[in-house]
Amino acid sequence: MMKPMLPTLQFETPKGDDWHFEVKYDGFRAFLEWEEDIKLTSRNRKSLLEIFPEINEFLRLNEDRLKAYLPFILDGELVHLENAYKANFNAIQIRGRMRSLEKIKEKAKSIPCRLLIFDVLKLGGEDLTKKPYHERRKILETFFTQLNFPIFPDNRSAQLLQLVPSEKQLEKLWESIQLSDGEGIVAKQINSPWEEGKRTTQWIKIKNWKYVSCFITAYEKSNGYFYVGVFRQGETFPLGAVLFGFKPDEKTALFQIIKENHSHEDKRFIYVNPAICLEVKYLEMYKAQMREPHFHQFRFELKPEECTYNQFLQQQKNFPIEVEVTHPDKPIWENPLIKKMDLINYLREVAPFMLPFLKDRLLTVIRYPHGIFGEAFYQKNTPDYAPDFVETTFSEGINYIICNDLKTLLWLGNQIALEYHIPFQTRNNTHPDEIVFDLDPPSKDYFHLAIEAALIIKEVVDHLELISFIKTSGNKGLQVYIPLPKNKYTYNDTRLFTSFIADYLISKNPDAFTTERLKKHRGNRLYVDYIQHAEGKTIICPFSPRGTSQATVAAPLFWNEVNENLSISAFKVNNMISRLTEKGSPFADYFIAKDIQNFQPVLDFLRKKR
Repeated sequence: MMKPMLPTLQFETPKGDDWHFEVKYDGFRAFLEWEEDIKLTSRNRKSLLEIFPEINEFLRLNEDRLKAYLPFILDGELVHLENAYKANFNAIQIRGRMRSLEKIKEKAKSIPCRLLIFDVLKLGGEDLTKKPYHERRKILETFFTQLNFPIFPDNRSAQLLQLVPSEKQLEKLWESIQLSDGEGIVAKQINSPWEEGKRTTQWIKIKNWKYVSCFITAYEKSNGYFYVGVFRQGETFPLGAVLFGFKPDEKTALFQIIKENHSHEDKRFIYVNPAICLEVKYLEMYKAQMREPHFHQFRFELKPEECTYNQFLQQQKNFPIEVEVTHPDKPIWENPLIKKMDLINYLREVAPFMLPFLKDRLLTVIRYPHGIFGEAFYQKNTPDYAPDFVETTFSEGINYIICNDLKTLLWLGNQIALEYHIPFQTRNNTHPDEIVFDLDPPSKDYFHLAIEAALIIKEVVDHLELISFIKTSGNKGLQVYIPLPKNKYTYNDTRLFTSFIADYLISKNPDAFTTERLKKHRGNRLYVDYIQHAEGKTIICPFSPRGTSQATVAAPLFWNEVNENLSISAFKVNNMISRLTEKGSPFADYFIAKDIQNFQPVLDFLRKKR
């Protein structure tokens, strides 16, 4: 069994064209060896196959395809993949401690882990460890391409053996890692061989540190740890302890200050009142403790009361330094009680899912300066006080905001922009990027009509072999999406389809559905607004909060959730992130569907029928 080659931790990213960059995932380092038998072993040479049987099952299912490459040894990370740039450390730890075969099988089936491969040491019996990194990468990429295994980590793919990409450019990769709250990167020297059991400076790991301003509360006598905390509603909120990062003279001086100014002492600790402020960097919070904390710097200019829990939350989410959150405790919703900081934390967490839909769209927001308790107003024009980082574009005399990055989204959140409405096309483009059916019942009491209409549309589009998605409006209706290839179809083209579906719905149930534009003539029928799908019109963005009393969200749904038990009020700002963590995003494959959507045969048929 092999010992891993290990990267060296540094705080500065290496520069130069002779470095490539990979995402660092937080899981179990693992070797996959297959000669006569399959072996999956940890860095401590322990077998992992018994705890992660889904990997063995996947490999056996693909045994005929893999035989041509035997024997091989692959180097990788066994992970609970949360998104393309982040693995869930807590979840993989729980899996690693499981011993019940029944529970292991249940987890392996319901939430399978994935083996992300970043190096190849042997293939077809050939030892590749002496070859330089860039040559091993080419061999590895060819291996994955020929097998048609994922060449980019995908937490929705049933293919559990996936490739970690190697990137030449760091900036965009690092931005994605920060947005997704990933662990960091590993920089690899392109000419480096693979050296067993060596911690090398030819592989450099750079962590995606979070920073917290805090104060010292105690010193542990037996091991030299300094305990730190922040103020939360006047009480000290503990964050854990820090040992590393201090210079010897800093540690000595700090201990002396604590000893001379301590409030009390017991056998284990020397306690001190909040007075000494410092900045600590760490990876994430795990079991109410900072993971891998390192002292960063003293903050002599800070007063202890400035080290607050709200500030900690803001720093914890890697907020862009350009964004200042003002009045974080301002109530936005009453039931459930959601404050401004809660709203901004939601936007931070949902950003990886929401930003792709906002990208390059002319944005209209609805702002609630006093929360939902006060008057709201639409905002299209960029205000004069918008910071320089906010990207804008002119269209028909309006200077629209383009929300392409996290800092713009969070700045809008600080302005208490609750609703984000977007057109069906991107800027400088007159072709729609999707077809959307807005199924708007006359009132919430008739929500069942939206469910009925959505299921009829689903039946039709499935028959036409089109890919569809669905979300709640966050208000009282449902919205069915059919993504389209970019710049291929006009609004006139899509109107043929939307009017066809509208007519079909009415033919199925004329007492339930109508295209009548005047409200007084609709009665209690659901209005099928196919005319709304047009240039210049807008629709609520997926994952956007809504200015409703219940803090609802325009929530993407799985189609099997669309039934008589569906309730719009079940999807709220305060539970959407836990839903995404547990179930993933129903729109995860949306942009893949755009590229493979086969709408042309449907359009050809409708043109002939006209």
